Amino acid sequence: MIETDILIAGGGIAGMSAAARFAADGHQIVIVDPAPADIGEGTDLRTTAFLEPGIETLKKAGVWDAIKPTGAELRVMRIVDAGGSEWQPRETADFDGAETKQGFFGWNVSNKAARVALMARLAELENVDFRFSTTVTGFKSAARFVEVTLSDGETVRAKVVIAADGRNSSLRDMAGIKHKRWAYDQSALVFVVTHDKPHDNISTEIHRTGGPLTLVPMPDLDGKPCSSVVWMTPAARADELNAMSDDALSAEITHDTMNLFGPLSVASPRAVWPMIAQIPTRLIAARLALIAEAAHVVPPIGAQGLNMSLHDIETLAELMAKAKLHGKDIGETPLLKSYERRQLPKTVMRVGGIDILNRASMLEPKPLRDLRLAGLSAINRISPLRKLAIKVGVGK
Repeated sequence: MIETDILIAGGGIAGMSAAARFAADGHQIVIVDPAPADIGEGTDLRTTAFLEPGIETLKKAGVWDAIKPTGAELRVMRIVDAGGSEWQPRETADFDGAETKQGFFGWNVSNKAARVALMARLAELENVDFRFSTTVTGFKSAARFVEVTLSDGETVRAKVVIAADGRNSSLRDMAGIKHKRWAYDQSALVFVVTHDKPHDNISTEIHRTGGPLTLVPMPDLDGKPCSSVVWMTPAARADELNAMSDDALSAEITHDTMNLFGPLSVASPRAVWPMIAQIPTRLIAARLALIAEAAHVVPPIGAQGLNMSLHDIETLAELMAKAKLHGKDIGETPLLKSYERRQLPKTVMRVGGIDILNRASMLEPKPLRDLRLAGLSAINRISPLRKLAIKVGVGK
């Protein structure tokens, strides 16, 4: 029998961030993940834009100083509407990080670099036991603890279990928490490009039809400016683009970015991710809390996904730190209910808001594209709306 304070199921970026953050407050952690210890080269080409206040959570976790040098600063978030009859910008709205308290929006980091930094941090911590190639096979709650069985035959007795085991969370299912999922008949084609013009640390999101085409700054590659691409488009179109040669795809994205970056060159393999959204009816059960994609799945618009997850983690960390300070049980029902009261309304609001934004970005009829243009123009020109958009965008 292994005794611990917190068991975390799921060793992705969110699960490892939670382990590092909770461990920084002195909690004993067991974290399990089905993947092997050797991260290998990996096939995840995605990047994550870490925004405030999520960066502050990673600082508290003791890992931000290792993550930051691997990424590129995001100083400006630019939205371009190209929904007119011609392929050209009709409206460009720049949201400047200088308008925020910290002077920037965040940093764009490859998922692999973030994982490597997090794994190195957890390896340093004596109060973290990371068990690879291991899953939770069952759990049973008691009055003062939860007993978890693992696929390696071990049993763990913990005060609370954190489900960070993804959109298809087995722990969520074991706890009987229902969820709603919907698909968009839309996929995201993900790859990396180099270009002639510098990105100037500007993240550019282009809207026409089918979904946003976003280029996010990355560090230079082989001496050339470099950006990660998230091209959201109808599923059939994504498959068509993915089947193109590098030269053909380079020409296609150069056309669709309206030469804003000069000629673009595909500089990596590609991946295609079907777009869905998902939300559970609850975030807790007895001695169990859902975080990250076990708690919410959204399309990659406005860099909200992982930053929502870091907000989940920080809320739980603060509640558990306060409980520990006063000698209380970190897995008690009142604490978990407090977490749910704080996070569930925000989660519902953000998933719903991103759903609306995504559907607006997919609009094909020109009158509706013109309505989208009017909305962007209003946000761009009306100061209170700009301030609200910036505040919402950074997750506050």
